[in-house]
Amino acid sequence: MILHLLDDSLQVQVFYEEPDCDFEDNVCISLVEDCPEEEKIFIHDETNIFLTVDQAEKLAELLLTAAKNSRFAREEKCQ
Repeated sequence: MILHLLDDSLQVQVFYEEPDCDFEDNVCISLVEDCPEEEKIFIHDETNIFLTVDQAEKLAELLLTAAKNSRFAREEKCQ
């Protein structure tokens, strides 16, 4: 599954890289940019970041915590 960000110019895909099962860091975050050079965040069109299972779980936890805090703050503000 691909998540599109920044007006669809940044594609984020997270997956287990099965051929790399012997490596500890086999969870991949793939970032693909489809925009003009002057708008790029990364040097290359595609950047892959490999994480260990523990790092991937921690990243997921951090994202969920930030999302929950955002939702809570928004709900409190709008009441």
